[in-house]
Amino acid sequence: MGVVCNHTYPGTREGFILVVEIPPIEFETPPPTTAQIVGANGERRRAELADFLRKRRAHLKPEEVGLAGGGRRRTPGLRREEVAQLAGVGATWYTWLEQGRDVRASLDVLEAISRALRLTPAERTHLVLLGRGEEPPPCKSAERVSATVRRLIENLGPNPAYVIGRRWDYLAWNRAASAVFGDFAALPRAARNHVWVHFMDAARREMLPDWERSARLVVAKFRADSARHIGDPEFEQLIGTLRRSSPEFCQAWKRHEVARSGEGRKEIRHPQVGTLRFEHAVFHPTDSPEQRLILYSPLADEDTPAKLARLLEH
Repeated sequence: MGVVCNHTYPGTREGFILVVEIPPIEFETPPPTTAQIVGANGERRRAELADFLRKRRAHLKPEEVGLAGGGRRRTPGLRREEVAQLAGVGATWYTWLEQGRDVRASLDVLEAISRALRLTPAERTHLVLLGRGEEPPPCKSAERVSATVRRLIENLGPNPAYVIGRRWDYLAWNRAASAVFGDFAALPRAARNHVWVHFMDAARREMLPDWERSARLVVAKFRADSARHIGDPEFEQLIGTLRRSSPEFCQAWKRHEVARSGEGRKEIRHPQVGTLRFEHAVFHPTDSPEQRLILYSPLADEDTPAKLARLLEH
């Protein structure tokens, strides 16, 4: 854009024309409002949900879910009506989900669709995140350790290892772990819990020279985990029983300290071979993130590898 100015020299009739170029003014676009951001994100989530449902439906065969094959099909997988039937929802409503329409499914409905589509735990989480924009609650079904993880810990040889679940129940262990910490299988099923054993098993207490510090740390880590399960009857029952049964647990619980699991060192006073020293680390299986694989690696101190070998000979 230009501006033209007429100018005359002083005392004369002569003059000149001055053309001044002014750059165009750029007006800044106002930032999007919160409502616009939420709306855009919601639209993207609905589109992702629609695509995810279509892809999962296409990968399922009718016979895999107990339906008749129905002869040749124009498209692979289940029909929308069949998924709706298996999930117990209206076919029209399910179709709207696959079309990315602005409908909000309840958690119960998404859980039903997850079961109908035979989703894995990771896929179930993905479905709920897309459908509701929030993490789903953990599954309440009985916890199981995958066959792969079981084989892994069994093949670790002299390295003690065990898996604890979301409530810190012992779910799996190897021979080396039983040789060091005692026979897990001999414990009553209700007592196969890491926190319970730490406070209520006299033999375990004798094994730990720094039991007081260890006990306080165990409660702090368990307290942090229990915050995800407030109101869960299984957690409430365990915590209530421990508070009534163990003054030390009750005192540590009242401190309301929290901590995270991680790497560390542990010394064990074994009743047969004496002092053992280990490094340990915690790992979370990807498919079961609330489970923990605790792996102990023997240190050279106190001749620990040789002592472990003697224990495993029996």
